[in-house]
Amino acid sequence: MRLWRGRPYPLGATWDGLGTNFALYSEHAEAVELCLFANPTDAEPEQVVELRERTGPVWHAYLPGVRPGQLYGYRVYGPYDPSRGHRFNPRKLLLDPYAKAVGRRLRWHDSLYGYRLGDPREDLVPDDRDSAPYAPLAAVVEDAFEWGDDRPPEVPWEETVIYETHVKGISRLHPDVPEELRGSYLALASEPIVDHLRSLAVTTVQLLPVHAHVDDRALVDRGLTNYWGYNPLAYFAPEPDYAVGGPVEAVREFKMMVRALHAAGFEVIVDVVYNHTGEGNHLGPTLSFRGIDNASYYKLNPEDPRYYMDYTGTGNTLDLGNPYVLQLVTDSLRYWVAEMHVDGFRFDLAASLARELYEVNMLSAFFKVIQQDPVLSRVKLIAEPWDVGPGGYQIGNFPWQWAEWNGRYRDAVRRFWRGDPGTLAEFATRISGSADLYERSGRKPFASVNFVTSHDGFTLQDLVSYSRKHNEANGEGNRDGAEENYSTNCGVEGPSEDPEVRSCRDRLKRALVATLLLSQGVPMLLGGDELSRTQRGNNNAYCQDNEVSWYAWELGEEEKRFLEFVRAIVAFRRRHPNFRRREFLRGEEVGPCRDVTWVHPSGREMTEQDWHDPELRAVGMLLCGWAFSERDARGRPVTDDTFLVVFNSGRAVRFVLPRAPAAWSWEWAWCSVDTRRRAGLVAAGSPWLAPARTVTVWRAARPPHGGD
Repeated sequence: MRLWRGRPYPLGATWDGLGTNFALYSEHAEAVELCLFANPTDAEPEQVVELRERTGPVWHAYLPGVRPGQLYGYRVYGPYDPSRGHRFNPRKLLLDPYAKAVGRRLRWHDSLYGYRLGDPREDLVPDDRDSAPYAPLAAVVEDAFEWGDDRPPEVPWEETVIYETHVKGISRLHPDVPEELRGSYLALASEPIVDHLRSLAVTTVQLLPVHAHVDDRALVDRGLTNYWGYNPLAYFAPEPDYAVGGPVEAVREFKMMVRALHAAGFEVIVDVVYNHTGEGNHLGPTLSFRGIDNASYYKLNPEDPRYYMDYTGTGNTLDLGNPYVLQLVTDSLRYWVAEMHVDGFRFDLAASLARELYEVNMLSAFFKVIQQDPVLSRVKLIAEPWDVGPGGYQIGNFPWQWAEWNGRYRDAVRRFWRGDPGTLAEFATRISGSADLYERSGRKPFASVNFVTSHDGFTLQDLVSYSRKHNEANGEGNRDGAEENYSTNCGVEGPSEDPEVRSCRDRLKRALVATLLLSQGVPMLLGGDELSRTQRGNNNAYCQDNEVSWYAWELGEEEKRFLEFVRAIVAFRRRHPNFRRREFLRGEEVGPCRDVTWVHPSGREMTEQDWHDPELRAVGMLLCGWAFSERDARGRPVTDDTFLVVFNSGRAVRFVLPRAPAAWSWEWAWCSVDTRRRAGLVAAGSPWLAPARTVTVWRAARPPHGGD
């Protein structure tokens, strides 16, 4: 085979129409071999090419005639000295960190470990077995794709409604999706799924991780898999298991999915995991980064480099303080925007990305690079604002371009509707946009991504059906998953046919969804919640690739009514900008009234003492339309009605409809247990019985004949 010296950039395998350039970063390697495989079933490479050219820390070569579809891996030579952080072992075939497609998934075997399993010295003795028959292989890809007139929807933050879903789970059981497509990228973009998303009036589909990942060996041994995908191995390659046409087709099929979702008006955000890799701790397998240059890719313990700094709870942490690792992450992000056309990212355990050294630093290079990047600075960026290390809880501290998952919103809303005493003040702060977290840094209400449920934890149905987790199916003795969920079972643990229990659960589900959609900030719905999906009490179903996690589309009458309710409330939010403001509510006078007034059940304004009343379970949020002074993108005034939203998490309570300059009388808009419109007006100052565990919306009506 002809071998040219090639170029050190771009990293990875790049086909130019005549051949392929291969470039691999390894600071401490002594030699690098490129292994070319003819078929995914081959145990040995067809050809082995030594990369003799090295520019700085990058090893490279150009191979004329090597085309898309070519399978390859690397062997990297260097010292095996874990005490100094080096774990080179040329008997281990390694996946290119820049692989754009995984052409062969790994098959678990003892040879995938760089050390001798079972040796009492653990990882200190290298293993000399060849891992080539079992290791994952990369594939050269062709980036060309016919995007046509594809354009990003560019939904403004204040109009965004996120739908978090799993690529496979949403379609795996859908009866109207062709069976051969179910669980795939193409299924997610199929007409039945797109029609469902349209009916919900969501704007943005947020996908659980789609980077190619590792199914942990311990899970596979138990007959399970890493269903969620939070165990990444290849940051450029889409997960091959979701491709209908085979692993190499995953790139093209992902692009087809994005193009179809864009054509339907939906943004696509992907959940990314740049905080760790699937190679685990010092006793994990040698699949890619560890064998290419362990001391460069990972944060090692400075006192004993044999071990890793684990800020993620997974055994390792990527070292973004290394400029080449930072480049890997930003190159990956740009690739997913420029080549795969995604519209943004949700960053798992994002606080770990701020650990340039070991402490969290929001002025770290990662955030500076993102801010100045002409591509990445323009997409939606969402942080999970914590990790498991010291000082890792960073909610409210991310740069102004970032939105954040607001875990304090989740907990406050759950506790209020569960009926916990003393939660009213926190509840009001969260539903009005969490200004205490975001306003001081010049951010807007949409910095807060509000959610009641997410992939991590109970589904909405389980949140009102279980008081404790039931994770036995995970095979970890029910020790995994969060202990405190702020949930309730309404009197019976698990499924129940008791009418009172079912009514309680239905009321709470409706109240929780209504609260979410009427809160300032960006609402995120967990996919399947609208279908009353249950995980049977499992609050950590990360390994359940089965009916526990897949969406059930056969709905009873009760579930159908709830689905229609969710559709109606999302549509109501999108019609009324009062519930999706660009500016924080401050309780300030604007024209004849305040932008927000908090109303006691007696009809008067809430006092400081009221906010600390542990027995108070109901409050009204009066949003004055006359005080709504925002403008649209073209500078035109935006107007809306005046609304009174009554949140009552307790028993039925007498509530006096308040008098206000913008409210001479009130018109019933809807209640979470009764969305039918009621005729007639009710005079301000009139009492009304707020139903138990409900959200009720009243619209201010002008007096007849223009009177006062």
